[in-house]
Amino acid sequence: MRRTRTLLSALPLAALLVTTVTQLAPSAAAAETTACATVPVTAPDGAKIESVRADPKPGYCEITVTLTHPGANDHVKVAVALPQTGWTGRLQAVGGSAYAAGDFGAPLAQAAKDGYAGVTTDAGVLTGLDTSWALTAPGKVNRPLLTNFATRSVHEAALLGKDVTQRFYHRPVTYSYWNGCSTGGRQGYSEAQNYPGDFDGILANAPAVHWTQFAVATLWPQIVMNQEHDFPSACVFTAFRQAAVKACDANDGVRNGIVDRPDECGYDPRGLIGTKVLCDGKEVTVTAKDADVMRKIWAGPTDERGRKLWDGLPKGADFAWLAGTGDSPYATGFPVALKWVQSFVAKQADFDASKLTYAQFAQVFRQSVREYDDVIGTADPDLSAFRRTGGKLLTFVGSDDQLIPPGGTLRYRAEVEQAMGGSHRVNDFYRLFLAPGVEHCGGGAGASPTNPLGALVDWVEHGKAPATLAAATADGKQTRDLCAYPRVSRYRGYGDPAVASSYRCR
Repeated sequence: MRRTRTLLSALPLAALLVTTVTQLAPSAAAAETTACATVPVTAPDGAKIESVRADPKPGYCEITVTLTHPGANDHVKVAVALPQTGWTGRLQAVGGSAYAAGDFGAPLAQAAKDGYAGVTTDAGVLTGLDTSWALTAPGKVNRPLLTNFATRSVHEAALLGKDVTQRFYHRPVTYSYWNGCSTGGRQGYSEAQNYPGDFDGILANAPAVHWTQFAVATLWPQIVMNQEHDFPSACVFTAFRQAAVKACDANDGVRNGIVDRPDECGYDPRGLIGTKVLCDGKEVTVTAKDADVMRKIWAGPTDERGRKLWDGLPKGADFAWLAGTGDSPYATGFPVALKWVQSFVAKQADFDASKLTYAQFAQVFRQSVREYDDVIGTADPDLSAFRRTGGKLLTFVGSDDQLIPPGGTLRYRAEVEQAMGGSHRVNDFYRLFLAPGVEHCGGGAGASPTNPLGALVDWVEHGKAPATLAAATADGKQTRDLCAYPRVSRYRGYGDPAVASSYRCR
């Protein structure tokens, strides 16, 4: 998947939605052409249908349902993309990114092209990084819209998608799938936790679980720099990153420019003190304060007593979005985190987070968890109902993900294992794959999964649980088979490090 480099295209936070293009052999694909027209629609419990519209698109019919929830003053759109020929009997729901609940563009069209009935929703909120919907007045959060964004609208989209599809083709959906990354990943986990019967298979990558912690913790680099009054330039941060990679690259048995397990990298940034770095043609000397800032960012946020609150930035990950300085567009902080603190925790759209002290940051962190964990935390480890339905959950996370550091997903997985009998039993229905050197939802120096949705379909429909996921870099020059956690991919000690056959699962 493409590397995220602008916040509104990749966090476009899907991939902030990543939809994997998958070519699947149609199972009893419909050969007839179906006219594009509206169909009767049944409103989900607690909702009311406002309108139904049908629009012909190239190769598919898009039926848009607008609904509202009495007393909520909301208007939620759900779009269902229905292939006019070649429907496979499958439904694919498309997740969102950042503060967008869905994606009505290319991912939805691609789902229809691949023979799925596609469905997505806007949850009645806006797109991208716009949280102007969050407050009905200063200090007053719009709870109905937050509920829509957090949980309700994806569930209703699943119900409406199945209903519209059945009425359009005059036969029910055979298999239903979720496909999302980042916010879309969190939505997939929400479905498994809260509405386990909605989907047979859930592909939820780089999931923003533990939202109430992660959405504050990713503001930590800016808090550190503001409190230490030291703002290393981008080239100094890059020098620290390169030094960490150089120090820990060989820990996995091969030098390939990738730190497979950043959490096991013990590089001390003080080793770079006094080093001269070329920045825009000028020599800059790395200072002790720079090294201290770097150490704190890597270590992650702490409370007033120095106790760890959350994981920090992975060693080997880029710094641009979380630790932007100078004229960087992210010099005020990671926008998703900043918007969360302003709109939902402080409840002031113009709240100046740059003034937060370490103690105040810890208070904000705790307040976020206290007020919203039961709304959007998405970290309930009890997936027993999902397991009982026969559902399958598949996830990959990049070790170099700076936007949603992988520690949160690993923490959640450990909590599920503890609650449900260990890794072996959990792997029966939930498989996690670590992607060394991969950034948020894809990109970076490492190999990203090439067809995870296809692997999920094989698991759901044919019982073929994936022991590995085939992965490759965007240019195809490096391949690797990612291993189902807790196993990890390790170099065999011989062979071309750029070829998957040179690695095995351990």
